Amino acid sequence: MILASTSPRRQELLSYITKDFEIISPDVDEKMKGNPSPREMVLELSRRKALAVFKEHPEDIVIGADTIVAEGSAILGKPKNKKDAQRMLRQLSGKIHFVYTGMTICSPTEVKTFVDRTAVEFYDLYEDDIIEYVNSGEPMDKAGAYAIQGMGSILVKRVEGDYYNIVGLPVGKLKRYLRKLAEGTKNEPVRQTLRNYLL
Repeated sequence: MILASTSPRRQELLSYITKDFEIISPDVDEKMKGNPSPREMVLELSRRKALAVFKEHPEDIVIGADTIVAEGSAILGKPKNKKDAQRMLRQLSGKIHFVYTGMTICSPTEVKTFVDRTAVEFYDLYEDDIIEYVNSGEPMDKAGAYAIQGMGSILVKRVEGDYYNIVGLPVGKLKRYLRKLAEGTKNEPVRQTLRNYLL
């Protein structure tokens, strides 16, 4: 099994399913044409990542993922700099936003995709708190400029849905998709490989 991501958070979460996987960083263009919805965007980017690695490893099972934050019609990716991170946090202050993670599983027999969505409500944030949090450096490589599993937890008032989806990998749903793939495939080597990972 290959995780097409260098995210330490995704690596840790996948280890809850199996310890036997390798990590390959996908080389993909993440620019999107048109005006895709958050759901369309994370699905397409997860497919690009998984297929880029699967192309070089067609006998393996490859998992790709992409996570974004959406507030209203605005899609918030990783901040470009501290000023951009502060802007995002001000935008999220006191509001409910949604975190989307798209997942793609490539195997020698098929490609499966799904999206998970979690609602997150922020407290009203003081300007001093925003500046202090951004200066910590934690928001700089995170979609939406916060890490719920870190210091960003103090910003969050309420979560509705899968917490681990916010971290970057809806691991419970992923395991169930892998199990469905194992049960549904007629390819015995693929079935046995997946069963080995899931046991």
